[in-house]
Amino acid sequence: QLQLVESGGGLVQPGGSLRLSCTVSGGTLSYYALGWFRQVPGKEYEGVSCISRNSRLTNYADSVKGRFTFSRDNAMNTVYLQMDSLKPEDSAVYYCAALFAPVTSETMCFMATGEYTSWGQGTQVTVSS
Repeated sequence: QLQLVESGGGLVQPGGSLRLSCTVSGGTLSYYALGWFRQVPGKEYEGVSCISRNSRLTNYADSVKGRFTFSRDNAMNTVYLQMDSLKPEDSAVYYCAALFAPVTSETMCFMATGEYTSWGQGTQVTVSS
């Protein structure tokens, strides 16, 4: 059973930066596509970004494009979401999720929650002055 643990959330002022980490255990990270999602209480999950198994594809929500960067370090079994120029509307609980990707799908990733089979517990990000 793949396990994911997010870290790096916290309180930051508008315009600031945070780097979220998601460490994976119980499996080999290089076999998985991953996604970052966020949720504000009372609202649906929003797909923030995803990265393919081979890292050749990354997608971003329009709301974060140019400000967030998704990267992975398979040797460390960890993925990262670098968040720059943060805005109050970025405040949410951020979750990482994983999907086993066969070689035939190594350049695919998804921004929909239903595609993912393993989830972390989430980390709170609050952007406020």
